Amino acid sequence: MSGLFLYYSLSGNGDAVAEHLKAKGFDVRKVESAKQPPKKFFFQILQCGFNAGRRYCEPLKDYDPDVSAYETVVIGSPVWNGRLSCPINTVLKRTDLKGKRVAFVLYSGSGEAKKAEEQIRAVLPGAAIIHLQEPKKHPETLGRLSEL
Repeated sequence: MSGLFLYYSLSGNGDAVAEHLKAKGFDVRKVESAKQPPKKFFFQILQCGFNAGRRYCEPLKDYDPDVSAYETVVIGSPVWNGRLSCPINTVLKRTDLKGKRVAFVLYSGSGEAKKAEEQIRAVLPGAAIIHLQEPKKHPETLGRLSEL
């Protein structure tokens, strides 16, 4: 079974998940925003959280939406303002996931994301969802990925 971890990471939490899944045999594809977020954390929270609340689809840099070679696609997103990150909104809009086994790994400071889960269920009702609390700081939580 072939699997892809398709993710966005601003603070490194997604990168920690990517390293873990790569060691488990997943291919890894990191999504990059076409525009730079603010450098200061406070302004990142304001801008990114506001845009996520509007479910903004952010332009991506060199994004390849072709996932046809994979049976399983795991999508990783930080949680911004309780919702999926703007780059991942774009991934969901531009990527054909029909016929794929889809799961989400959400990483946040609280380890919870009810609004993001509702957002996912509206688009992909059968997708598995795993919430991790800052896996970069808490690598012991990465063991939960065995549920995928």
